[in-house]
Amino acid sequence: MGLISYNHITDKTPITRHAKKELDVLLQENPDLVSLLKESDTPENFFSGIREMAMKYMRANPLTYAYYRHEKTGRAILEQLEWSDYAAIRILDYLDHAGREYKDLNLKGEKVDNDPFNMLWLAAKKGEGGAQAPFFTDMIYLFRQLNGPKAHPKPSKDTVLQWMTRYPSGLEPNIIAIRKKNKERIIRILAGKIASGEIRSPKYSFKPGITFDEQLKKVREWWDDHSFHLRFAVRSPGFLNELLDYTLDKDTMEVLTRAEKRGIPFFINPYYITLLNVNEPDFAKGADLAIRYYIIYSRQLVKEYGQIVAWEKEDIVERGKPNAAGWILPTKHNVHRRYPEVAIMIPDTMGRACAGLCASCQRMYDFQRGNLNFNLDKLKPTETWEAKLEMIMKYWENDSRLRDILITGGDALMSANQSLKKILDAVYHMAVRKKEQNALRPDGKKYAEIQRVRLGTRLPAYLPQRITPELIDILADFKAKAAAIGIKQFVIQTHFQSPMEITPEARKGISQLLGAGWTVANQLVFTAASSRRGHTAKLRQVLNDIGVLPYYTFSVKGYMENSFKFATNARAAQEQMEEKYVGIIPATYKERIKSYPMEAEHLVENIETLRREAGIPFLATDRNVLNLPGVGKSMTYRVIGISRRGRRILEFDHDRTRSHSPIIDKMGTFVIIESKSVSNYLDQLADMNEELREYDSIWGYSIGETEPRTSIYEYPTFDFELTPEVTNFGTEGVL
Repeated sequence: MGLISYNHITDKTPITRHAKKELDVLLQENPDLVSLLKESDTPENFFSGIREMAMKYMRANPLTYAYYRHEKTGRAILEQLEWSDYAAIRILDYLDHAGREYKDLNLKGEKVDNDPFNMLWLAAKKGEGGAQAPFFTDMIYLFRQLNGPKAHPKPSKDTVLQWMTRYPSGLEPNIIAIRKKNKERIIRILAGKIASGEIRSPKYSFKPGITFDEQLKKVREWWDDHSFHLRFAVRSPGFLNELLDYTLDKDTMEVLTRAEKRGIPFFINPYYITLLNVNEPDFAKGADLAIRYYIIYSRQLVKEYGQIVAWEKEDIVERGKPNAAGWILPTKHNVHRRYPEVAIMIPDTMGRACAGLCASCQRMYDFQRGNLNFNLDKLKPTETWEAKLEMIMKYWENDSRLRDILITGGDALMSANQSLKKILDAVYHMAVRKKEQNALRPDGKKYAEIQRVRLGTRLPAYLPQRITPELIDILADFKAKAAAIGIKQFVIQTHFQSPMEITPEARKGISQLLGAGWTVANQLVFTAASSRRGHTAKLRQVLNDIGVLPYYTFSVKGYMENSFKFATNARAAQEQMEEKYVGIIPATYKERIKSYPMEAEHLVENIETLRREAGIPFLATDRNVLNLPGVGKSMTYRVIGISRRGRRILEFDHDRTRSHSPIIDKMGTFVIIESKSVSNYLDQLADMNEELREYDSIWGYSIGETEPRTSIYEYPTFDFELTPEVTNFGTEGVL
């Protein structure tokens, strides 16, 4: 049993009337709990009684007990657990971690104590302890789960399909018609401002004396030029409101105005603004909400900006010293690294910017520091970048484990064509040299060779006009010559957030990328708006229709700055188990789908054939994960506690299904305190007009195990033996 923190016992904070009502429900539903409280003169006696209650359950369920004790672990074991098993395990985890304090970076490092049953004892015995209503609501559902049916029925496939119909896509004719009206309204406003000189550009200006109709025609021509959208991107709340026909409400404008004063970058391109509804039709109520969540800042972000701390420890880099994962990096800001096989490059080019700033951006910390920005004219490569690029390539050339390079930002496709070509050429020549040097090494001493090159970009969704014939030529040429030296996988790692982002323009861009031989894979950030029942399933389906493979579903990372956007990990687990399951690819297709990344040109037909044969509406190829504030991605966790405000405390372990830095076993587990309670999250869904009874099972998802990687994303095997040596690695000062 954990140590009792007696400062909790002396906490005289009364519980509120609302909290008392929830406590009364808990006690009315659990006479055994009432009896225990009556018999317990001290908190310790109460804790012992609760433990015996859980152990009585465990004695009848030995597999559950073995899982609780970590004697049996893994996804296969988790899937054997019954619904009530989750509750018994959580009760024991609460007791085992009782009396501990955790630093909560949601609250600037304030200590949060974890003593759930002590809070319950204080509330029931004295009306004190300060626990709030969401805490007791969570407890109500915990005991309902323990005492309820052992099995929990999943929603049927038909139910999931019905949920999916709630969300139109941007490819539907009625949605396309709305966007055409939006586009014409915005074009008229931009034409007027260019004509008046209110907004200026030497490249995009009117000849003297032309009529307004001629001006409109010119702007319509410019619309297909991605540079036009970057030049005239919205940089102020007032301009955004004007382009949205003054439909932003007073509270939203107040938040956006405060954001501007706090120095939060504001950058939304005109094309993307056309995706927002102005006069919301009945058939598309709330359809653009996930998009709005991406451009409308929250009060929490505005309040926290300037004090945001790096979520991922490995993002903090000192040149010449190992980062939190133990990797020694060649430059301070250009290379990020967690895993042995993968390195991320952020170039000193326009790739440090984006075509819009996502409100829940994982790199808001870097925007806050000015390391990423929207000063596009100042982001052109300098002479120092040439030297850095050479240094990075030399670093990768001499790395014994690296085989997967992700060029991102910012956004990789924000780099000018010439800049991107220079980077890809450098990668190609580095891969050639690495291969040549390997030929001189004996088997067992060879280094990993480059097998996969990826470009991280949101432009297929944000600004598909960027996908030009010139860009496609660069990508196709690189693929052809890189494939000739053994690089096998070429991936555009993109980020569609909503089926409403999949427009005719986006479909055309994706088709061109596939035609160039690059697989397109999507990673989704699971925001509160995109977490609605059926939303993510519909997104996967429409992505599949245009040849895009789902990749990761990410829980929102960050602290209080992202709390409004955050969907609890319980909801991520619920979506995984109750919606995504209808798209699970049968194991009999494992070998066939391995070839999909090498056959990008045929992805549309391959995906359609697979869905038809397997009888699934979409491919659930992705994994639900959270980027840990330590190192790596995982969804292996247990809820070990809950705060007075009902915010769950989760202990994460690393994803044991993949290779890690050699340091990983010394790092231990990571504790994360969620930024909102399940109650608060459900209140938010209610504000979106969601039917909360459809989410009832969310309370029970308190355990997760990272899903195994789908064979589509496995690395090809080498036909030689690698050296055991791990280069570019050190541990001094890391732990």
